Amino acid sequence: MLPSLALLTVALLCDKSVGIRYEPNWQSLDSRPLPQWYDEAKFGIFLHWGVFSVPSYHGAWFWYYWKGPKPVPSVVQFMQENYPPGFTYADFAPQFTAEFYDPHQWAEIFQASGARYVVLTTKHHEGFCNWPSKYSWNWNSMDVGPNRDLVGDLASAIRKSTDLKFGTYHSLLEFFNPLFLQDMANNFTTNDFVARKTMPELYELVQRYKPDIIWSDGDWEGNSTYWNSTNFLAWLYNDSPVKDTVVVNDRWGTDTMCKHGGYLTCHDHYNPGKLQKRKWEDCSTVDKGAWAYRRNIKLSDIESTQDLITQLVEAVSCGGNLLLNVGPRRDGIIAPIFEERLREIGQWLRVNSDAIYSTRPWLFQNDTQQPGVWYTSKKNTFGESVYAIVLKWPRSQDFLLASPQPSPQTTVTLLGYSQPIDWSKGKLGGLELTIPVIPFDQMPCQWAWVFRLDKLNNV
Repeated sequence: MLPSLALLTVALLCDKSVGIRYEPNWQSLDSRPLPQWYDEAKFGIFLHWGVFSVPSYHGAWFWYYWKGPKPVPSVVQFMQENYPPGFTYADFAPQFTAEFYDPHQWAEIFQASGARYVVLTTKHHEGFCNWPSKYSWNWNSMDVGPNRDLVGDLASAIRKSTDLKFGTYHSLLEFFNPLFLQDMANNFTTNDFVARKTMPELYELVQRYKPDIIWSDGDWEGNSTYWNSTNFLAWLYNDSPVKDTVVVNDRWGTDTMCKHGGYLTCHDHYNPGKLQKRKWEDCSTVDKGAWAYRRNIKLSDIESTQDLITQLVEAVSCGGNLLLNVGPRRDGIIAPIFEERLREIGQWLRVNSDAIYSTRPWLFQNDTQQPGVWYTSKKNTFGESVYAIVLKWPRSQDFLLASPQPSPQTTVTLLGYSQPIDWSKGKLGGLELTIPVIPFDQMPCQWAWVFRLDKLNNV
């Protein structure tokens, strides 16, 4: 018989539930494999919603631009012309009413967009919590304003009626919290704010809502030691209720962005245009000028569907995800122009999803000769399919793709089109497609088109 210690060792080796214990340092935490679902998802929806949605002017940093150390003149003027003397930022909170907030309607819009995950602002830099946090007395959505749990209601609706993952955005810092300002005055040699506010909130969010993503922000003041980030992440990966599935980003202190964490965001609107060594995400906006809803927005401020699909294609081709932000109004309405953009992306994905979801970067990200052509690939039963995503419909019947090298068995199809696409080998190599004449009302989709290439030589 084996000694008892040996039996225990064998049992541990055979028990798949016994996982690696991650240590509270970046070398250990960065070694954790990224949960597969996130890489396969490719597309998510971001939501910036809070008290800043009441003035709905200039964006989510409204309070800072009004009362910060370097006020923005247009914001100061806006307040002087539209609000009485003595009006405070806290006076906006009762007007954050959310009377038309229907989380099931939101969930339906997000499902229709083709997104695979949603990230809701639970607390932005203003410090207002969109859930009834016991660490934010009278500055949360249950005690003032909507008088409801905005986070919990959306999490429940998404999980009940869709297959999307649910994520929580959370700001480490708060612009004007006295505890944070005192820590900053002490050059972050004290961390009373972290111990009494930031970390208790994060643990509360995880234990109450079990998010699939924790999207951290507000990392530019104080390093990860001040924020106690590594201890939190070690608990998250080792002992939390979402330890096996949760994904986090890279904004955990001044020393972490674009270096540490589950995946990299590097900076807002990050689009490197080439393949990266680590998984990354482009967090971007439908409104070119702001993350939060703006009442004075113009149509020219809205990204076109063509441009948004281009962002998605470029990100996926280079190994990234796109997290696309819309800002709901203070009353809980997602503006129709934002809804239209999301639904149109969903229409495109219903035809071309095979070229996006669960794909991986190919040997080439964009074509070496044709501008506006991006590649993705996917393994299948007979090898690997390559997807040439053409952002503009070819003007000529003969369309040369220089990067793919065909074999005699190569086949080409246009996603959403029933007939095979004829092709020939280019005179100097590459794959020359014969573009069919398709009536406008029979085109498989708008905005971008995908040619699936099977049995190439260079896969």
